[in-house]
Amino acid sequence: MRSAARNTPDHGTGAGSGDAVTEEPDIAGPDLADRDAGEHPESPGEQTVAFRPIRDDEDMIEDAPVRPGGGCEGESSDADGEQDPADAAAAEAAQDAQDAQSLEDDPEGAEDAEHADDADGMEDIERAEDGEDEPDGDRVRSFPMPEPVSAALTEALNQLRTAVKGLHFGLDVPGSEEARKAQASVLAQLDDYVIPRVHMSTAPALIVVAGSTGAGKSTIVNSLAGGKVSATGVRRPTTATPVIVCHPDDHQWYARGDLLGGLRRLDEPTRDAPPGSVVLTSSPSLPRGLALLDTPDIDSVVEEHHEIAHRMLDAADLWVFVTTASRYADAPSWGLLRRAKERGARLVIVLSRVPHRSREVVVKHFGRMLKEYGLGEVECFVINETSVRDGRLPEIEIADLRIWMSALSADDERREAAVKSTLNGVLNSFRTRLPALARHLETQVALRADLRSDVDAAYMGALTRIDEATRDGSLLRGEVLARWQDFAGTGDLMRTLQLRRGAKGHQQGPERVRGLKAALRAGLEALVNSAVQQAAEEVVARWRQRAGAGDRLAATPGLGRPAEEIARRTTRTITAWQDHVTELIRTEGVTKRSVAKLISFDVESLSLIFMIGLLGYGATDAPAGAGAGALPQRLLRGLLGAESLRNISAKARSDLRARVGLLFDEETLRYVDALDSAGIPDEAAATRLYQATYNLEVAR
Repeated sequence: MRSAARNTPDHGTGAGSGDAVTEEPDIAGPDLADRDAGEHPESPGEQTVAFRPIRDDEDMIEDAPVRPGGGCEGESSDADGEQDPADAAAAEAAQDAQDAQSLEDDPEGAEDAEHADDADGMEDIERAEDGEDEPDGDRVRSFPMPEPVSAALTEALNQLRTAVKGLHFGLDVPGSEEARKAQASVLAQLDDYVIPRVHMSTAPALIVVAGSTGAGKSTIVNSLAGGKVSATGVRRPTTATPVIVCHPDDHQWYARGDLLGGLRRLDEPTRDAPPGSVVLTSSPSLPRGLALLDTPDIDSVVEEHHEIAHRMLDAADLWVFVTTASRYADAPSWGLLRRAKERGARLVIVLSRVPHRSREVVVKHFGRMLKEYGLGEVECFVINETSVRDGRLPEIEIADLRIWMSALSADDERREAAVKSTLNGVLNSFRTRLPALARHLETQVALRADLRSDVDAAYMGALTRIDEATRDGSLLRGEVLARWQDFAGTGDLMRTLQLRRGAKGHQQGPERVRGLKAALRAGLEALVNSAVQQAAEEVVARWRQRAGAGDRLAATPGLGRPAEEIARRTTRTITAWQDHVTELIRTEGVTKRSVAKLISFDVESLSLIFMIGLLGYGATDAPAGAGAGALPQRLLRGLLGAESLRNISAKARSDLRARVGLLFDEETLRYVDALDSAGIPDEAAATRLYQATYNLEVAR
């Protein structure tokens, strides 16, 4: 059918924001104002909308006055010239309308006809299952794309699906929730629509009927289907589960689940229908090769319905957008039109519930808005205010919509062009949607790197403080200093050295040696534990400065303090280091032969003297104590030699740093685990997505 009005614009002045349009004062006439004041819902016996589209040919004069019977002046008459294919389809549809009216007057005949149609449909299906050929035109068939084309696209799409599915937006950053929804939308569209359509390039075609609350979507679907297949009424939202209605010959194709394959098919709507379900029914009133999909409201008060409606839109070949004369300027309406433009979907608009008195003003204004929005060439049907009976409009009121569907069903090339146009629009939309996902991922990866660097900075700072504390002598205070003074001032230090000639020297005091060693170990443990505690607090403080994701991660229990087993691990670390120093002294020992010939020494005692010197003895103002002023530096240089002392000191200090660093690495794993639990992928995920997007373009 040649469409109704092409003068259907957007408004660039606030339609998208949901503001009511006040440009045309006639719109707010008494009739319309009364109706707006009490927005009446569609229900049996109440007023709804009468379908009488504005039809204009290519040479139609814009904004022509509306004739009482619908349509525009200047419209060509079927009786004045030859009939084109669309006019022939119109005549056929008009005959169908007449027949339908006759059937309404004769219910018994209607029932018999319906049974006959059902029987014919079953025979068709049985013949198809038996492999019998049918005459051309008896039913619409679907044809697969050429194998090389389908195989290349399928491979590229599968790679793309894998890349998109591998994205994880776990960190709470601006835009992360939108990114997760966009990811789910792309995956659903690939599964529900794109991949099935790549395999089967033509009919049957799925037409989604979408719109805002109370626009009359279900009434339109019921009227075209010739029966109540979708719920209507006062309650909002009315449609909770999507409904697919098709010709009986196409029922098996939609039941097979190529399109919307992830949704469970139901025979009839139920109150407790599980999420992810769709009702599939059939009606002989619909033409072959087309199906109508009734969706929940795009502005439903139930959030889940928004997601279902958008998923249905993404899986349809054509969009029929339904709005009303009182709500066509609302934000949800223009949000859906914007989505149609972004996706490149084939679009038809139905403006319903238009009062007769203000029809011309409403149509002209809506047309200008659509034209300004870049939708001036979209086919548009106008439906007058009328009443409904049993959830349906009178047959004569939907004749033009039925003609449009019949013409689309009869014209294979036109239908295929519409399907391919929408499919190409979806694939084209991936050029912007997928890079946007990759950028969101890169933001997440960058934030994760920042959070990880916060951990590294905190523990590297703690390690630096330990290095400084083990060089400047700050550890040689309190009990460590007292133990050292006791060991050096009582003569036990000198007794650890024995002259090889002469009488055998006195034995060292083991209690003082053990006490000094324990004090050194306790001092180092306290230093390390304090540094770990400070690092844990610093990490949490840094993360809390990063709003959103950082706050959420910082609230993870236990991250603001060291692990419970840190004290035990620290004790093992320091004890192992002391044993390592003793082993260094034993293996590298005294290097001066002249000294070695005269003096022997106790390895463990000498290792303690070495630790005291290594930890910065003499670098502080603390008194050395009697008899200890020249020790331990002179003694160590004399016994070990300057070169050997430097080598042993470097090895001992490096080993201490390595052991403490390993201890810190075990601590940082707790923070890495908290980051990993958010599901952040590595940087290669964005690269894989870019590559998959490029491969899809090459395959196309």
